[in-house]
Amino acid sequence: MVTTACPTGDPWVRRFHPAPDASARLVCFPHAGGSATFYFPLSAALRGTADVVAVQYPGRQDRHAEKGIETIAELADRAHEALQPYADRPLTFFGHSMGSIVAFEVARRFERDGEGPVHLFASARRAPSAYAGENVHQRDDDGIIAEMRRLSGTDARLLDDEEIVRMILPALRSDYTAVETYRATPSTVISTPITALTGDTDPRVTPEEAHAWRAHTTGTFDLRIFSGGHFYLSEQIPELADLLRARLTGEDPAAVR
Repeated sequence: MVTTACPTGDPWVRRFHPAPDASARLVCFPHAGGSATFYFPLSAALRGTADVVAVQYPGRQDRHAEKGIETIAELADRAHEALQPYADRPLTFFGHSMGSIVAFEVARRFERDGEGPVHLFASARRAPSAYAGENVHQRDDDGIIAEMRRLSGTDARLLDDEEIVRMILPALRSDYTAVETYRATPSTVISTPITALTGDTDPRVTPEEAHAWRAHTTGTFDLRIFSGGHFYLSEQIPELADLLRARLTGEDPAAVR
């Protein structure tokens, strides 16, 4: 059973394997339609290395009754506020797909307050200023489900279950609205070092588009390419955990590319 621990009682944060004595903390931000439990396997793989917490957006799982948030700015504002009690040790951010953009914006807010995260991992997402004109949020329900099937991030059996589909569609539409209406200029930068991650067969992000994150940090930058598609990390947990472990423990300094 997946259990959670949330010391502040805040519905925004989930902690699956508490590590109160760890010197580092990894904060994970889910993809569009995703939930905090998506990161349970990664949290388990990093047990003993860092205190891993995952952000839970409104509109899913135990927050299903809440209305989804339709702008990245509000998502970032609310997540930034919720993460204040967790900033008592160095924070590393990991975001997947839409979560990469949310993590980037939360990092901007922490830097505005005077101290940002020590590193940002941006997975499976084009750079913030790269606009692709996507319109999934404007499609009908069948169109949104077709996109989920294309990205292979959701068990096809779940998408065949009408009751489950009705439950997840509102959150999906809100998330797609937020990320597809998000805009950032090329001059929108953070000082936090960035590592961009992508799958070599991702239909949404090319290695060149992932490398464009370089322009959004004044710190160091690294690009890592994994085998797989948009949800490569579901099949690459050990490899991803090794990379994160090395960075969290200071054994793998970012390279400028």
